[in-house]
Amino acid sequence: MVRRVAIVAGEASGDLLGASLVSAVQQRFPGTRFEGIAGPRMLAAGAVTRVPMEKLSVRGYVEALRSLPELLRIRANLGAQLEAERPDLFIGVDAPDFNLGLATRLKRAGIPTVQYVSPSIWAWRPGRIKAIGRAVDLVLTIFPFEAAIYEKAGIAAAYVGHPLADQIPLVQDRDEARAQLRLGSQATAVALLPGSRRGELEAHADLFIDTALRLAQRRPGTRFFVPLATRETRDYFESRLYARDARGLDLTILFGHARLALQAADCALVASGTATLEAALARCPMVITYKVPALTYRLMMRKALLPYVGLPNILAGEFIVPELLQEHATPENLEQALANWLDHRTARERLLARYEAIHASLRCGNDERVAQALAPWLSNGATDASGKATLPLEYAPTKG
Repeated sequence: MVRRVAIVAGEASGDLLGASLVSAVQQRFPGTRFEGIAGPRMLAAGAVTRVPMEKLSVRGYVEALRSLPELLRIRANLGAQLEAERPDLFIGVDAPDFNLGLATRLKRAGIPTVQYVSPSIWAWRPGRIKAIGRAVDLVLTIFPFEAAIYEKAGIAAAYVGHPLADQIPLVQDRDEARAQLRLGSQATAVALLPGSRRGELEAHADLFIDTALRLAQRRPGTRFFVPLATRETRDYFESRLYARDARGLDLTILFGHARLALQAADCALVASGTATLEAALARCPMVITYKVPALTYRLMMRKALLPYVGLPNILAGEFIVPELLQEHATPENLEQALANWLDHRTARERLLARYEAIHASLRCGNDERVAQALAPWLSNGATDASGKATLPLEYAPTKG
């Protein structure tokens, strides 16, 4: 029997997670069909998209307000289609502002719903957990401390780890990575990851270029590597190099290959997001930065529960890498923070030990755990007397 799964991802990080999920499920339940809103990685894994994923990739409150009418129209149309088609399961991959509303509608219509990646209720908006419980039958969490929060609230949750932690080996060959980029053993290399979306490049490109110019002046011979995933972002970054008169930088734009750049680099400047986790798993000392419109930042900080925004710091429970955000994100500050990593070997070695602990905590066989968690809806005979899919005992909610 062919199972039909509706799936929605909203940006590059969700596309990565969604692709891993699609592959894991299809390996265990061959013939399962995935259709909804998917990015290039998910499409390569076999999913079908009805709407370009970029339509959902909105950055910040202010930008979301501008795009709200179109987003609501997309969600309403997709919800009506899925209600009529009645897939066996709906999976929202991250993008909670879009997916939880859609999941609520589908759950009311009797369609099982799963949220893959918990909204950051532990970082801000903790009251949202009740709405999550009304929207989904199960939350798949990627960080180890999250499942207990949901279980305490009586919401079914399963910790599945992060696929990147499985894909990136615990022991890495840095020399091989540097050889692939033609880096000598004594060369200084810095990775620049300004973001995956055009809006992030518009906010960060000049800042990253100006920082590189200052660092190159302080350390002649430093090589810079900028992995960019699309032709649009590559072209935009190149245009800003010309505009900033930075063509003299020893800088290479890579088409993808972010992991390679991070494994080879001595340190990295990274826009906050999943790339910061990838940098930690690649054992690359980093400086985290980010800029959003001032109003968006003020609204976010008013609701923040944690003093940090970068995933390595959140997972460590303290600042293990510097975060320079908004008005603190200046070329002078960023250049000094990067130079600190380059100058202090002992600090780098301590950081690598913290990275290893984070990696081990997230490496738990994501593919198998995801497939096991979804098995009640994808394998035969996993329903109760009313026809509703049942959860295995280990994922049943506890009563808080």
